[in-house]
Formats: sequence, structure tokens, C-alpha cells
Amino acid sequence: MKTAKNTLVSISFILYLFALVFILFLDSRGYRWSDLSFREYIKWSSNFIPFRTINLYVHSIVHGTLNITIPLKNLGGNLILFLPMGIYLPLYIKKLNKIRLYVITMTVLLLFIEVTQVVSRRGSFDIDDLILNMLGALIGFAIWNIRFVQK
Repeated sequence: MKTAKNTLVSISFILYLFALVFILFLDSRGYRWSDLSFREYIKWSSNFIPFRTINLYVHSIVHGTLNITIPLKNLGGNLILFLPMGIYLPLYIKKLNKIRLYVITMTVLLLFIEVTQVVSRRGSFDIDDLILNMLGALIGFAIWNIRFVQK
């Protein structure tokens, strides 16, 4: 029974990774910027100011200036996207059960993903995405550290 459960969890992790790669790199984003130089692309598609995008979306929700699904999908999606990583990584890599090492690992991973999106022009670098992704991963990590979840 335990082997079947382990196999099911492993399959779910693999499916999650495939979905993550699809969402982050294979989705249809990035085509509209193909005629710009790389420097222009970075200038127009990147956000290096923390909470700029988050504040814009929160403001648009409060004041109704955008279709509410746009900010909710962006904020909620970025929050939820890496929540499973907070459960899977400590499960498979026991050293990552320590919060410090987990945060360092996730920061490096998320920076790598953001930079790869810019270099491949399959997305943009947005520090707010990194913040929301990290917050989601930390929520997942907190869920993982609840005793009955690990059992």
C-alpha cells in the first residue's frame, strides 16, 4: 500500500513539473516582443521595483479599473503556482526541511526561472512574480510542516 502511495505522489510531482514548464515557458506569451532588441525587450517587459505590479492589481480591484479576473488570475495564479513546491521539495530532498536552506533554494530557482523567461523571451522578469511565487512556496512549506500532512 505504501509503495502505491509513493508511486502516486511521484507521478503527481512529475505531472506538476510538466504543468509548471508549460505554464512558465510553453504558453503563448512573448511573441509580441519579437521585433524589439534584447535591451528594449528587457526595458519594456520587466519590473524590478518590488510591489509595483501587486499594487497596480490591488488598486484595480479596489477601484474597479480592470476586469477583476485579470488581477485575480495574476495575483492568485502566481501565489498558487509554487505552493506545491513547498510540499514536494522537502518530501524528496530531506535537507530542504530546514527553512533557511529551503528559502535559499527557492530564491535561486525562482531567479533562474525569471531570468530564463526573459532570455528566452517566453515571459518577463517581474520581481512581484518572484515575491508571490516565494510566498506561495512558503505557504506550501508551512502546510508540509503540519504534522498530520507529513503522515
